[in-house]
Amino acid sequence: MQPDISQAMQIVRYPYPDHRAEAAASAIMESAFSPAYGESWTPAQLSSFITLPGVTLTLAELDGARPGFALVRHVADEAELMLIAVDPQWQGKGIGKYLLLDCVKHARSSRISAMYLEVRFNNPAVLFYQDHGFEQVHRRPSYYKGNDGTYYDALSFKLELTRS
Repeated sequence: MQPDISQAMQIVRYPYPDHRAEAAASAIMESAFSPAYGESWTPAQLSSFITLPGVTLTLAELDGARPGFALVRHVADEAELMLIAVDPQWQGKGIGKYLLLDCVKHARSSRISAMYLEVRFNNPAVLFYQDHGFEQVHRRPSYYKGNDGTYYDALSFKLELTRS
């Protein structure tokens, strides 16, 4: 049984992330994403993306650490979960779940009608997203290119936020 970390963890949203928040997300991404699959962004890509309108960086803070983050972009009444990651040392403690639920809650309160995401077809997170109501709507062949030249399909998911 997992310990309840919900009381100790804080979720902090940065609509305009500072350099420390950006650096924390870059460090988490570097440790959480295997280079084998080509999913991770470079620090320059992250830095450029977070300056765009409608982008929010959300960090989990726990025991003085920043163990996870989520990056969401919204345009009109739709949102896209661009990245979500938890440092491997902190995985399995519910941090990803709290980040995802916070992103969904924030999207609903912002009158977003649907949230989208893409994930590598063989990523264990596919089940995580399905367990939280996301439904597969599309498959993108050869979307990710791993560092060994292997291509991996991406699955596109959608979560309807206007349902009761």
